Amino acid sequence: MTIKDLKPQIVWNNFYGLTQVPRPSKHEGKVQEYLLEWGRKHGVDVRRDDTGNIIFTKPATPGFENRRGVILQGHMDMVPQKTADKVHDFLVDPIQTIVDGDWLTADRTTLGADNGIGVAMGLAVLEDPTVKHGPVEVLVTYDEETGMTGANSLKPGILKGDILINLDSEDEGELCVGCAGGLDVEASFKFRRYTVKGEYEGWKIAVSGLKGGHSGMDISLYRANANKALARIILPLMEKYGAKVVSFTGGSLRNAIPFEATAEVLVPAANAAKARKEANAIFELTKKEFATSDPDAAMKLTKEAKPATRYIQDSVMLRAVKAMIACPSNVIRMSQDMPGLTETSINMAIVRTDNGAVTIHSLMRSAVDSSKEWLATRVRCIFELAGAKVKFAGGYSGWTPKLDTPMNKVMMEQYKKVYGQDMKIMATHGGLECAIMGAKYPNWEMVSVGPTIRFPHSPDEKVNIPSVARTWEYLKAVLENVPKK
Repeated sequence: MTIKDLKPQIVWNNFYGLTQVPRPSKHEGKVQEYLLEWGRKHGVDVRRDDTGNIIFTKPATPGFENRRGVILQGHMDMVPQKTADKVHDFLVDPIQTIVDGDWLTADRTTLGADNGIGVAMGLAVLEDPTVKHGPVEVLVTYDEETGMTGANSLKPGILKGDILINLDSEDEGELCVGCAGGLDVEASFKFRRYTVKGEYEGWKIAVSGLKGGHSGMDISLYRANANKALARIILPLMEKYGAKVVSFTGGSLRNAIPFEATAEVLVPAANAAKARKEANAIFELTKKEFATSDPDAAMKLTKEAKPATRYIQDSVMLRAVKAMIACPSNVIRMSQDMPGLTETSINMAIVRTDNGAVTIHSLMRSAVDSSKEWLATRVRCIFELAGAKVKFAGGYSGWTPKLDTPMNKVMMEQYKKVYGQDMKIMATHGGLECAIMGAKYPNWEMVSVGPTIRFPHSPDEKVNIPSVARTWEYLKAVLENVPKK
């Protein structure tokens, strides 16, 4: 069985079309053209705003002209992650999908169900003449994953509906009515390089096999962070054995828990045997500590035939490694109001040693703005004490839940009719564009729903196939029962 055999075909065909178009964040030109052409081909009014968001408009079906206008919203970009052994160019190659029982996944890359499935459902509503609905707009934003740029750039007044149904949730059966805010932090240590003197072995140390995952949805699973695991190895190599660091590369995306990290180091030949033994012993401790959450964790230490001749200034690299170890990268506090929900967290996402600086990028999230600001102060103090220059960017507030609204009532009632059970009301620790767009359209009622997706932002990403079918039926029932004006 392949993706083309899945039901409902109108949804899966649209998702398949998206898998064939390169659409990593910051590179949405091809998918923007694809969506514009899709609208022209299907006779649906479509336009691109002056920043890059795509907006479709479809009038009400006969008899539903008196219903309130609905905006179905998703984002066109996807997180480009792959395993080390997979050859794949996200700027060119289509996603190779695999049907595995009740799940659709990809061949060692992210699938792009986040948020391709949501966009596919929006397109299916526009395409399917049997769906009954009032006036509908489908808003497809860009660059959600790396900064919510499309949502930030959206101008007030260009959308006419006053009900937003965001299709970027990832747990079927849950009505999301709130989300965490976020803030990016970058710590930078400037360094010089020096020429090595004496007898040294060149090593490449690679941490791999970690599960990674979405830094909002999966941070509470307490998975290992590859950057932290590698720093834990490097610190004693420097302090006890005189090792020198040539490079450190870990993680690739601000909102993904890093599952791979690599460092090049130079170890004095006289200390090489003891240093190798200690490096292996330290990683074994990490493996034991994360045996449940990361059973496939691996570390490979390879002796390089031709060692590097220049290394990063010892004093700077040592301070940077100590700061990486001291800075948290985990859940900071669980919600006291919604049991089981993470309130505040931080993910040390990306480490680089390029252009004369060690740079460490982290993403903080919190449903409480003051907690996010306090965490930012804590992180700033850690890195400034270590001698780094710290800057913040991309901050946005959370989406505050509003429980007693007419649309929430419709969502709950229709779920009960379709599923025969009550729907859960919840908030997410992930970042949703609702928080940003709602500030520009304060009259909107906003909700977020979606089928079940597991392990987004990682090569293990998968979407539950029966869940997609049920969510599609539910979405159609909701649209048919939108309140009157």
